Amino acid sequence: MAADLGAAAGHESARRVAVVGAGYAGLAAAVTLARRGVRVTVFESGPVPGGRARRVTTGGHTLDNGQHILVGAYTALLGLMREVGADPDALLLRIPLELRYAQGFRLRTPGLPAPLHLAVGLFTATGLPWRERFAAVAFMQAMRAKRFRVEAHVSVSTLLEAHSQAGMIGRFLWFPLCISALNTLPQQASANAFLAVLRDSLAGARAASELLIPRVDLTKLFPEPAAAWLAARGGEVRTGSPVRDLAALRREFDRIIVAVGPHQLEPLIPGLASAYTYQPIYTIYLKYPSSVRLPLAMLGLSEGVVQWVFDRGQLEGDAGLLACVISAQGDHQQMSQDELAATCHRELSTALGKLPKPEWTQVIAEKRATVTCVPEIPRFGPDTALPGVFLAGDYTDPEYPPTLEAAALSGIRAAERI
Repeated sequence: MAADLGAAAGHESARRVAVVGAGYAGLAAAVTLARRGVRVTVFESGPVPGGRARRVTTGGHTLDNGQHILVGAYTALLGLMREVGADPDALLLRIPLELRYAQGFRLRTPGLPAPLHLAVGLFTATGLPWRERFAAVAFMQAMRAKRFRVEAHVSVSTLLEAHSQAGMIGRFLWFPLCISALNTLPQQASANAFLAVLRDSLAGARAASELLIPRVDLTKLFPEPAAAWLAARGGEVRTGSPVRDLAALRREFDRIIVAVGPHQLEPLIPGLASAYTYQPIYTIYLKYPSSVRLPLAMLGLSEGVVQWVFDRGQLEGDAGLLACVISAQGDHQQMSQDELAATCHRELSTALGKLPKPEWTQVIAEKRATVTCVPEIPRFGPDTALPGVFLAGDYTDPEYPPTLEAAALSGIRAAERI
């Protein structure tokens, strides 16, 4: 790579790269290139950078288009954040792995070395039969022996049923983890993508399983600091600048990285996106009086449509603002926005005790938030059939599900091709 860049140094055009899309993948690529002296211009159709993890203004309120949780295993993204001056210690609430449900289940890992921390967490959890605790430890040991890989066609449900993990521990731990990380129901989801998450988080070092919850909006978390860092190095992020096709860019730039959602690929790189189906993520914001507060920043619900609720007051200081999250497909997709908000309010009142009527509500639906992470899903990129054109995006990772870490890794890989 150093030789390639050196050979190009005589020509300004050979050192210019266009990145289409200012999401986490595109900006990861741009930062990786700029670090090595390459001049980068990023084109973004939206008003702010961030892609499918960004700040939006709707209904007179500035909110995130969804709730994202990072984990300590996200080393690529955390490294990029530090590089552009976005201090993870200041911008993320870091807590030991703790899953608490309103229905009584609680798992918290202690400050012990791995893998002891997970074993103790399982044995001290509330709401689990003892046989399931022992079976869960045996399951993790069996997966470690298999190097966290099984046959390519296996689904998460099939894997968990084969290891007696589909009971209460499936309901409160494995199924929610699958839906949160893969945004795909367990009966559809790829077991190998799920195991890649387990390998690098629960089966990794203790810090790898820690939960990192954003304290700022998703655009401030990495995209805006990355854009400022690029500008200081001669790069540029052009918001409000959609790219309809690549012909003009190919004349102006030596290389191009396409880092848009797969459903936006067709006019740029025809034929690739037809392989995918998509899964939604709904986020329903309910603003209550400032006295309304969760027992901790993130609480699970397991008896309705809401899967997780986040206390934005504990995270960003907006007391009384709760964000309910519903990942993957389900009956909620047939509800109107008013019905969804009313359902969330009812489920929160059941879980927390009777709540006053919310002052306002806002539903944000990302209907194609991620590709459906099924077994043997096609994995394209970073190379394409177009000379000098490379692909980045969370769906291109060779083993990870579509997460922010997968997006960051894909951007780094595409940049390294250049």
